Amino acid sequence: MPVEAQRSSPDLAALTARLAQSDEAAFRQFYDLYFPRLFRYLLVLTGGNEDAAKDALQLTLLRVVRHVRVFDSEAAFWSWLAMLARSALVDEARKRRRYLRFLDGFFQRLQPAPVAADHDAETRLLASLGTHLDALPPEDRDLIERKYFDGESVREIADAVHSTEKSVESRLVRIRRRLKELVLAQLHDETDLPY
Repeated sequence: MPVEAQRSSPDLAALTARLAQSDEAAFRQFYDLYFPRLFRYLLVLTGGNEDAAKDALQLTLLRVVRHVRVFDSEAAFWSWLAMLARSALVDEARKRRRYLRFLDGFFQRLQPAPVAADHDAETRLLASLGTHLDALPPEDRDLIERKYFDGESVREIADAVHSTEKSVESRLVRIRRRLKELVLAQLHDETDLPY
């Protein structure tokens, strides 16, 4: 049995009765005895997420103040506190998800309506990009494919090609710049053609 539980057992009924009567000194005593234990419990439940544990702990303490009743048994009291903590954690997670969905919806409404893309221009752009990608030296094409098609990180690519991250990033910048120049030049030449 934890030390704080051993200290609170003999007068638990008196403590919880005083809490039920909104005794401020009883709440301070309860806080000193149970706050660290509840916080550790919530940290375990959240996988170490201190912010989530603190939010849930605050809600747990509010629920204790509002709904406390007299307990004679430490085991029953801790079970009740643990149940309040778990439900507070679930409620805080729901609130956080609702808030994020609200923000997402809010910012989506602020976005201007998308302008219909010129399908022919997009097709020409993709065709030009594909042509120039195919014409790249194999080692350059491999870097581009690893980064943008396979989703590998620069570190993973550097390890695979036995190079440094800085070197890989520099090569990617040069390749992207070259591709951009080639695609823009081709598209510019196509627009200069008489129809």
